[in-house]
Amino acid sequence: MIPSINPEYHSHKRSTKDADYYLRGLAECDRYVLSEAITLIESTDPKKRKIADKVLSALGNSPAESTRIGITGSPGVGKSTFIEAFGSYLTSKGHRTAVLAIDPSSNVSGGSILGDKTRMPVLSSLENAYVRPSPAGHQLGGTSAYTKEAIRLCEAAGFSFVIVETVGVGQSETDIEDVTDTGILLLQPGARDEIQGIKRGIMEAADIFVVNKSDSAQKELAARARAYYESAVRLFSHDIPGWKCPVIPVSSLEKTGVDTVYASVTAYMEILRSNNLLEEKRRLQEQKWFEKQTIMLIRHTVMENEKIKNGYEQLSADVASGKKAALPALDEIRNLLAKQLKP
Repeated sequence: MIPSINPEYHSHKRSTKDADYYLRGLAECDRYVLSEAITLIESTDPKKRKIADKVLSALGNSPAESTRIGITGSPGVGKSTFIEAFGSYLTSKGHRTAVLAIDPSSNVSGGSILGDKTRMPVLSSLENAYVRPSPAGHQLGGTSAYTKEAIRLCEAAGFSFVIVETVGVGQSETDIEDVTDTGILLLQPGARDEIQGIKRGIMEAADIFVVNKSDSAQKELAARARAYYESAVRLFSHDIPGWKCPVIPVSSLEKTGVDTVYASVTAYMEILRSNNLLEEKRRLQEQKWFEKQTIMLIRHTVMENEKIKNGYEQLSADVASGKKAALPALDEIRNLLAKQLKP
């Protein structure tokens, strides 16, 4: 009987790459190594996390000349189509452009479709562009847990423009302003009813508003939508003195309006840099990142305690089955924590 597996085959264990490998590749603007580096920082393996920390520590602060753009909007507004048109325009202007597309993760399986790369075929194929889909995991706010670090890796690989596309699942996506310099909110024709569904938080987080799908067949509708949005924007005062949020009609399919968006981004970044606000903004973002990572670290550290973990799992099961109510169970957890963490 002929064996179905080659008896001469021997599996070889992959050698772990050190921090110098990633740093050299990033310095050489190697997109393959960049992808490896992002996979590295997303890993939960303790050994890989140590290497990731070495890489990020060696990179230091972000370059002031880089531009980080956050793009959000409701599902169906055309974020991927707009980003492909806008990203292609940026590369035509000589800018190396990276896109970090955050895809929603399933609450059941934890998996993600990661399909944004297939929705940006032209941009993905450009030599001076890079598109990386990443799962949101259990992170709320429209970004992933490691978006900030991924941005830094893209900058280290020579990308001067880094675009972050949020999950696009609703109005809770204000975390995007904690990792980017300027925020673009995509809107679509159909204004009055849609304005009612736009929450104040996400409106205030945006610096530039884009009425997407302002195509030939919808130009009149888009013009009315723009007027409605301009009226809505006037209700909010921007935190940067002298900046009036523009509302720009764009057709991603016809490639119109993207130049105006670019001019607005450039003007906004100039205000930040000339008033020393960019450095201050990124410093505050660093502080917020530290606070969030500290909370995550505390949570993971606490759950490493077997008695706390087992107690939590048992109480969670009791609440789910109806044996206990949530508040009494919470009191038990509080007492358990006090007992186990007592010095």
